[in-house]
Amino acid sequence: MQNNVFEWLDFAKRLAVKAGEMIVAARADSTFVRDYKMDHELVTTTDIAVDQYICSNIHTRHPSHCILSEESSPTLDLASVSESTPVWVIDPIDGTVNFAHGHHHVAVSIGLYVGNERILGVVHAPFLEECYWAIKGEGAYCNGKPLLVSGAKEPRNALVATGFPYQKDALLPILERVSRILHHCQDVRRNGSAALDLCWVASGRLDAYFESVKPWDMAAGTLIAEEAGALVGRYLQSSDRWPDVVNGEGLLVSTPGLFEAMLALTNLEK
Repeated sequence: MQNNVFEWLDFAKRLAVKAGEMIVAARADSTFVRDYKMDHELVTTTDIAVDQYICSNIHTRHPSHCILSEESSPTLDLASVSESTPVWVIDPIDGTVNFAHGHHHVAVSIGLYVGNERILGVVHAPFLEECYWAIKGEGAYCNGKPLLVSGAKEPRNALVATGFPYQKDALLPILERVSRILHHCQDVRRNGSAALDLCWVASGRLDAYFESVKPWDMAAGTLIAEEAGALVGRYLQSSDRWPDVVNGEGLLVSTPGLFEAMLALTNLEK
């Protein structure tokens, strides 16, 4: 598999960069149309077009692989997938609200796992001109430069990121966690793209990140953070809906020296 991994990474990077060009062009030309999914979650015609571009290229290049994608195949039955079959996990635009409102914190996220192992991740931020990637066991990089977590150890000096759910009835627990962290840490950021927040933990721009997210939000960024030295865990007991490798329920990712403190702060039972 090792020889294939580098080929897969090159393929994923080329897809992500091209997808980024599509996103930039759609905003510049104002050619996208807004729509809403369940829970008033924004989706645009650019999300759909980028998803179709990425998935069609994967199907053509690797017809035996499976795809879990936010827009075209979010209900893939992963329990029926063989442990030896590569599964691509795609978020065509992570940060759709940012994209639609002219913000720069927008990314294409492409992850790949086999069995219960994250194999590679690519997160490309076209408006920031930053491309992050990692292969399991090979380190993490941004635009070719190696990444390393901040090494922070004191919660009082930590910059922490999170996000808020579309389901408004799920806001109270996250607001309580944010309040606790604001009382114990330096500050909180809500940037609007889980994939990029994970990459910013990897690069040391953030010291920790917590949120409950879907597989396509975290599959690539979590590996990038891990390969840069971050610890990955959960502050919530996960359900059985997703395999552990792509289960983003109660996701906590931080530089090692802060992990236990962050776990205590995000656990509302303590």
